[in-house]
Amino acid sequence: MITLNRIVEILQSDQNFCSFINPSDTPSLSEDFIFDQLSYDSHKIEANTLFFAKGAGFKKAYLEQAIEDGLRFYISETDFHVSIPVIVVQDIKQAMSLIAMDFYGNPQRSLKLLAFTGTKGKTTAAYFAYNILKEEFRPAMLSTMNTTLDGEHFFKSTLTTPESLDLFAMMAEAVQNGMTHLIMEVSSQAYLVKRVYGLTFDVGVFLNISPDHIGPIEHPSFEDYFYHKRQLLKNSRVVIVNSDMDYFQTVFEEVSTQDHDFYGSQSSNCIEQSHAFDFVTSGKIAGQFDIQLIGRFNQENALAAGLACLRLGASLPAIHSGIATTTVPGRMEVLTQENQAKVFVDYAHNGDSLQKLLSVVTEHQSGRITLLIGAPGNKGESRRKDFGLLLNQYPAIQVILTADDPNKEDPLQICQEIASYMTRPYRIIVDREQAIAQALSETTQKGDAVIIAGKGADAYQIVNGKKDLSYPGDIVVAQKYL
Repeated sequence: MITLNRIVEILQSDQNFCSFINPSDTPSLSEDFIFDQLSYDSHKIEANTLFFAKGAGFKKAYLEQAIEDGLRFYISETDFHVSIPVIVVQDIKQAMSLIAMDFYGNPQRSLKLLAFTGTKGKTTAAYFAYNILKEEFRPAMLSTMNTTLDGEHFFKSTLTTPESLDLFAMMAEAVQNGMTHLIMEVSSQAYLVKRVYGLTFDVGVFLNISPDHIGPIEHPSFEDYFYHKRQLLKNSRVVIVNSDMDYFQTVFEEVSTQDHDFYGSQSSNCIEQSHAFDFVTSGKIAGQFDIQLIGRFNQENALAAGLACLRLGASLPAIHSGIATTTVPGRMEVLTQENQAKVFVDYAHNGDSLQKLLSVVTEHQSGRITLLIGAPGNKGESRRKDFGLLLNQYPAIQVILTADDPNKEDPLQICQEIASYMTRPYRIIVDREQAIAQALSETTQKGDAVIIAGKGADAYQIVNGKKDLSYPGDIVVAQKYL
């Protein structure tokens, strides 16, 4: 619960309070009304709900319907001139986060918080950290792939980083369940729209940076994207940074006065030997590590997670065991056909992650390699050019362009846009299941491979703003046609 006066106090301390407007003068601030529910969904309203009227598309009609359903208070950047009181603020997202933090009893104080950011690798690194920490502690995890608040039940996440009201509710549930640590993926969007405003992480890890999430409804430029990625470092007590990342010098200068560890070839925490299923490190967690996820980049994610967990109290044996047992749904999952050809299913969904995926597969497979790739609609539009230009560098790979969460765009046009940047042969098979069946039917021998990139473990296609569950997922479809 939280009182009206406490809300005003929080907003004033953040210099975010503008005014309290009450059309009827009942209740007034002096009455100190008590709220026992917070909501930003106008369909989830009770009499004692504090409602946050947020979003560029929010309409007065939503508020009027909520009032009919019993709403008595709302908070907004705008006075909608309705019949109930409003707390007017400068920034509704900042208000949401700080009020939710207080409403749920500041659960962050009862958890050790570990956050990962980066263009790619967040989910894999989070899974490594989860498996390391669960050897000795009780970690919860908020991941793009799966979320668990008790270590036993897992559910699919809607956003990489939840809205602040949902985030603090989940953190409070984790505390109630006796969890000791919380591992999170923190996206650039989380800082752009202030989902983690006011939150300080015990350890923040910056894995890498490359152009992504740039478009009309995301970041307007790479500079804006990079800036918001770096906000995690400013809001972490200890930072772990990849010394081989692009623009490392910028990050180095910003964190030089913070408690930090670097990893990678430009630091003492580095990988000295790399093999398919094991690697050897030097530095704070020096030793030989077994690993199930092939690829140097996965070993680097494991090293980053190991260093972060060491800071949170994990022992070296726990780090070894956690890394050795980690697998990630939809990340470098490998199937084998009857003819011994391999099928790789991976979430690689931008130019940089796709390039690393292709480098790993071409290192291990010497025969005919076919890649299925698409791009999502209404987001990350720069990926289309990135994919097209990248694939020009792999003329020996067979390319099939296909649908990948087209949303409100025509999947054929998305494929054609990718193809417009290509100067090499390709095919377009819009139906993703048909494309997978065709690619698998063309393998003949042990060295052949089919790479199904982009969706990972997603068991749906996003079409017209909704999840089309008739698509069972890349792994299920591939198994059907093995």
